[in-house]
Amino acid sequence: MTDAAWTVVRHGGPDAVTVPGAPSGRPRSAASFAYAAGAGQLRAAVGLAERCEQRLALRCGTARRPDLRDGTPLSWWVGRTNETHTYWGGSLPDAQKCTCGLEGNCIDSQYYCNCDAGRNEWTSDTIVFSQKEHLPVTQIVMMDGGRPHSEAAYTLGPLLCHGDKSFWNSASFNTETSYLHFPAFHGELTADVCFFFKTTVSSGVFMENLGITDFIRLELRAPTEVTFSFDVGNGPCEVTVQSPTPFNDNRWHHVRAERNVKGASLQVDQLPRKMQPAPADGRVRLQLNSQLFIGGTATRQRGFLGCIRSLQLNGVALDLEERATVTPGVEPGCAGHCSSYGHLCRNEGKCREKRRGVTCDCAFSAYDGPFCSNEISAYFGTGSSMTYNFQEHYTLSENSSSLVSSLHRDVTLTREMITLSFRTTRTPSLLLYVSSFYEEYLSVILANNGSLQIRYKLDRHQNPDAFNFDFKNMADGHLHQVKINREEAVVIVEVNQSAKKQVILSSGTEFNAVKSLILGKFLEVADTDPDTRRAAASGFTGCLSAVRFGRAAPLKAALRPSGPSRVTVRGHVAPMTGCAAGAASGSPARGLAPRLAGGTGRSGPADEGEPLVNADRRDSAVIGGVIAVVIFILLCITAIAIRVYQQRKLRKENESKVSKKEEC
Repeated sequence: MTDAAWTVVRHGGPDAVTVPGAPSGRPRSAASFAYAAGAGQLRAAVGLAERCEQRLALRCGTARRPDLRDGTPLSWWVGRTNETHTYWGGSLPDAQKCTCGLEGNCIDSQYYCNCDAGRNEWTSDTIVFSQKEHLPVTQIVMMDGGRPHSEAAYTLGPLLCHGDKSFWNSASFNTETSYLHFPAFHGELTADVCFFFKTTVSSGVFMENLGITDFIRLELRAPTEVTFSFDVGNGPCEVTVQSPTPFNDNRWHHVRAERNVKGASLQVDQLPRKMQPAPADGRVRLQLNSQLFIGGTATRQRGFLGCIRSLQLNGVALDLEERATVTPGVEPGCAGHCSSYGHLCRNEGKCREKRRGVTCDCAFSAYDGPFCSNEISAYFGTGSSMTYNFQEHYTLSENSSSLVSSLHRDVTLTREMITLSFRTTRTPSLLLYVSSFYEEYLSVILANNGSLQIRYKLDRHQNPDAFNFDFKNMADGHLHQVKINREEAVVIVEVNQSAKKQVILSSGTEFNAVKSLILGKFLEVADTDPDTRRAAASGFTGCLSAVRFGRAAPLKAALRPSGPSRVTVRGHVAPMTGCAAGAASGSPARGLAPRLAGGTGRSGPADEGEPLVNADRRDSAVIGGVIAVVIFILLCITAIAIRVYQQRKLRKENESKVSKKEEC
């Protein structure tokens, strides 16, 4: 997935290190960096992560030369294993280049780092260390090459890691006689085994390790049974989990088996955990001396057909993919992750297979984010509008080319799905309007009383079908969700995921040559009904989100552009974090209610198209201006107070002098 969460490991070294000048060849600075995590924890965190990096921000003035005449580097750093490295961020080991040197954009092409240019000005290098096997940085040493008045300063950031490469580490077992083998499992007193599997067969051994008499085994014994069996010298012991549904459904299932001196337990997915206590006076040590078999047995019987993923023994991940690359009958990786994880993609997002895992394709969703669940919202000020063009306008005539005709047929609809969420207190309001080159249209409006009204005109020679849905007053400043689903002449309207109503169209079943979708105010409504014209003239003031018409998502196209723009924005349309933030459907609009009630939305010219304006910048400018005025007023008051105080003090001093003269 994208938008990865990062693990941050901070060091206890200095926040910033200043590097003064020094005699040639002598250390100018040697800073050490210790980490709160131990060496073993750091090694495990870096080893399991998909990517790790550490940033070094370096500023320098009249800096050192890159090396001495004999080629000896004048700066280096030490990694986790106490090895010295002379390469810098983004570069390969031993390349002795900064990132700008690799990209060829250093300020002086003769050098491979900006700070090596030796200019009489401050320059900077942002260095990213990303070779996992060398991280984290534990020491940085800088020496001088005899350049007078040189100085530098740097800041080393924390170690950043994301991803778990063991989670998607998997192997596919293609024959019953194939298996992977590893060194013997050392679980004398404690054995903790967890993994995922998926299969279509009815039985097979996941894991087996034998001793002289002892053994440990995990297997799919039947389509609905997973069994954990072992022997520590007291005789075989079994723990079985049974499922009401088969495990061989080609979906991922999670297994966790534990055994210690007190007993054993087995859990599969979210089914109840099964437990077996250990004998009170029996043996407790599990002694294994043969190889560990994964996906099969030493006898090559009852092998497993399917996939095993994310296998860990006592917290240590086994690299199944690496071993599978050199094992006949076993392939690294598994396909078909979407069958188990496709449901994570929300709001019409599509699950796409990756080599390691899945991703959600939000191209045809009105949402974005790693799971297509991030709401895309915008505040529409008074008089503002947004127009999404389905296709370029071509004049239709008898002489129109076949190409133009085919373009219009491409957007002739017999069905469409429309969704939107909104919050407003204004009526009448135009929520959505879809126009056609053939004078057909669809309008979704709020009437004067706040009721939802929908009009379909699918035949320009007939009056539109008008439907009034008196669910409630929807211009109440609360969040409301509307879903419209048309299948030819049947239209189903759903409000706030509860109230539903079905109506039948009489004006036609095809929406021909769809032209554009409009949100907010517009005036070109000569061929529409009076109620739609009034709502269009009033426009919409409030918050709109998750707007979708078929595959078109106008707010997303405007706020998250990914190609040529089809959207024209007029007036003040500002992105928001979400109309639904902190409010469920039909609940009070706490975040936006003050703006709606007060009508504070700014508007631009309604007849001049302009690009989408970043409202945050405008608001920041206004806030900055207000703060400046307040500070100026406070300074004036302070100056006046000081002046008054000085005058009073001077008056008292004069009165004191006069009284002394009178006494004399």
